[in-house]
Amino acid sequence: MSEDGASAADVDRSASDDHLADGSAASFDCFGTLVSVPRPPSPARAIATQLTERGVTVPADWESAYAERHVDCPEGAELSLPIHTREALSSRGIHAEPSAVEAAVLDAFDRDAAVLPGAEEGLAAVDAPAGVLSNCSVPGLVPRTLSQVGLLDQFDAVVTSVDVGWRKPDRRAFGAIAVELGVGVDALVHVGDDRDADGGIDRHGGRYVPVDGDLRPLPDRLAGTSVVDR
Repeated sequence: MSEDGASAADVDRSASDDHLADGSAASFDCFGTLVSVPRPPSPARAIATQLTERGVTVPADWESAYAERHVDCPEGAELSLPIHTREALSSRGIHAEPSAVEAAVLDAFDRDAAVLPGAEEGLAAVDAPAGVLSNCSVPGLVPRTLSQVGLLDQFDAVVTSVDVGWRKPDRRAFGAIAVELGVGVDALVHVGDDRDADGGIDRHGGRYVPVDGDLRPLPDRLAGTSVVDR
């Protein structure tokens, strides 16, 4: 669940409240939709390097500890990777400051990003509130990546699964970005490259617009939706 203890059920209820604005909003997936970012070849080793740089002892069998399941989560829930990392360390008798672990995990995944073709033109075509909804277990990674490539200011809101505690296609994930954009879940037009995750918006009354790493056709695809004024 979300680290601040917010209730995902409350988020879902809020997305249906009568005070939400009329009209539609657009939400975008991040990785693979707007930007391309290489993953570290070995997340466990990348995190170990960053932990060591911060003076955190890394056990000899770290890769085994990292691969083990330490926290049970309901289906569809998101587990914060820093929490998983701390639990993996704790399973080997090592206790680290949460802030050090969170910084280490963030830096381990912070890689050079590139804006995918047509992303800026696709965003420019939207004439409605727009936000990002990303399945990401690393706190802070999505806004940092969007800032790195100069896209962060294009959005009214950025929500990640680690913020709300649930991953797409769970309704509560879509509900979180809907609340931030001031609309109901059924008023979302969601753009993404993963039909299973992003396409889940169709089951919740919204509209899915698929992309495949090239957003140059997106303005034409959005022309038939309510987020483009044409």
